[in-house]
Parts: sequence; C-alpha cells; structure tokens
Amino acid sequence: MKPLFLALAAAALAGPALAQQVLPAQSEIAFVSRQMGVPVEGKFKQWTAQIAFDPKNAAAGKVGFTIQTGSASFGSPETDAEVPKAPWFNVAKFPTASFASSAIKPLGGGRFEVAGTLSIKGSSQPVVVPVTVTQAGATSTATGSFTIKRLDFKIGEGEWTDTSMVANDVTVKFKLALSGMAPL
Repeated sequence: MKPLFLALAAAALAGPALAQQVLPAQSEIAFVSRQMGVPVEGKFKQWTAQIAFDPKNAAAGKVGFTIQTGSASFGSPETDAEVPKAPWFNVAKFPTASFASSAIKPLGGGRFEVAGTLSIKGSSQPVVVPVTVTQAGATSTATGSFTIKRLDFKIGEGEWTDTSMVANDVTVKFKLALSGMAPL
C-alpha cells in the first residue's frame, strides 16, 4: 500500500500531464515536391500523433508522430503505386516514418520551435519545426511547415537521384486540430 501512496503523491506533486487528442477529420499531414519544376502535392492518409503539451510550460512538452509510409497519396493511381516501392519509401522494409521531439521552445504569440529527430527509410536527421498554435473554443490548431532534402532520407534512389526530374527539396506541411490543450 505504501508504494502506491508514494506513487500517487509524486504524481500529484508533479502536476497534471496534459495530453491532447488529435481530431483526425480536421487534421492533415501533407507534402509538396517538384517534378520537372511543377509542384506536386500529396498527403499521408494514415498516421498517429502523441502530444503532451502545455503552452505555459512548453519545455516540458513532448510531440511524437508515426506515419504509415504506404499511405502516401498523390491522388494518381500510377504514382501512388510507385511510392511504396524500394526506390521511394520501400514500405516492405520501412513501413513507418517517425518524428520525436527533443525540445520545444516558446517564441511568443502562439509560436513555438519544436526540435527533434525525423526518421525515414532507416535514416535519421535532426529537424527544427516552426509551429503556430491558435485556439477557438475547445479546439487548438497547430500548423506549420518545414523542408527536408529527400536524398538525405534515401527517398528516390537509383535513377531518381537526378534532381532535375524530382527536386531534392520536399516541403512537409501539417495542420493538427487538437482537443484538451490548456489556454495559450
């Protein structure tokens, strides 16, 4: 009985852990690449997020994502059939991509910098993601975008390393609608 009491007392002293629920119907993780100079947009249809964040104590927050790479869609059946193959996401070997935060820095006015590690196709790179949070009623919305170099993550191997066909820069954009966040 004593260990249980001590654990409960420690949890009470540490304060509440604020975990947010993602509202999937209002959320999206998308990306934009350029093929022969023309922007090509896509999105991931399957992903999960683990977010524990209090805007008043941003440094203690944690953000994590797991993306099913096989759910990438450009809206074209031909392109969508190629994306899971080995030169691109190699879904058979690497079915997921992930992001795990290591630090969250408040910038003021609902803006934050989230530093962490992005892992795709067996490669991991540090990234800093600018995030803006707005609130309307009980819903908080986190938005942002950042650019990665696809070749750093071995996305587009073999003949696809030629960046004159498919640009190396890929912009990742997100909009996350959340419930359960404390006021800004």
